[in-house]
Amino acid sequence: MSTDERTGLRRFFERLTASEEELDAQELQRDSAKCGAMPAGQCHRGEVVSVSGRLRTVAYTPRTNLPTLEADLYDGSDVVTLVFLGRRSIAGIEPGRQLTARGRIALRDDRKVIYNPYYELEAPR
Repeated sequence: MSTDERTGLRRFFERLTASEEELDAQELQRDSAKCGAMPAGQCHRGEVVSVSGRLRTVAYTPRTNLPTLEADLYDGSDVVTLVFLGRRSIAGIEPGRQLTARGRIALRDDRKVIYNPYYELEAPR
């Protein structure tokens, strides 16, 4: 058996035994790479990045001085929280929606955050 055949067979068995979450993460990583986005797992504080993935959660946080809408974007490698300052809701920003976001990575409580990102919604699947 050649090296290519062994590699193909190994990938087949990995897909066969992978959980739904692992398969979903792999698909998200492939989609993210196709659109030229940086994997969230490789983003570092201070970098201006483009990340692409699926919104896991969206939550409105009422605060006395500045309300925020926060959305967790997962690309299969890590999560980046998108924080929209002064917003209660945004049309299309909802759990399960695919989007690409651009902005500068910051850290808040050791979590990656982009404040007021530029974003593009993907067409619903």
